[in-house]
Amino acid sequence: MRIDKYLKVSRLIKRRSVAKDACDQGRVTVNDKTAKAGTDVEPGDIIHIEFGNSSLTVRVLAVPETVRKDDAADMYEAVD
Repeated sequence: MRIDKYLKVSRLIKRRSVAKDACDQGRVTVNDKTAKAGTDVEPGDIIHIEFGNSSLTVRVLAVPETVRKDDAADMYEAVD
């Protein structure tokens, strides 16, 4: 699955267009490499997102095409 779609489906970022913009600006990395919006993600990948003056690092656990809002948090786990 593309990183921009994964960020939207997992609810890490609210809209896919915002996720695409974050990737285009170099604020998203996958396994320590700058991610473009079309970068594929798979279970086990580490995603790091820069949000202004804060950041978030997560490990991908699952990559379903669709998911209910209540189950979105099961797609990843936070990494310190």
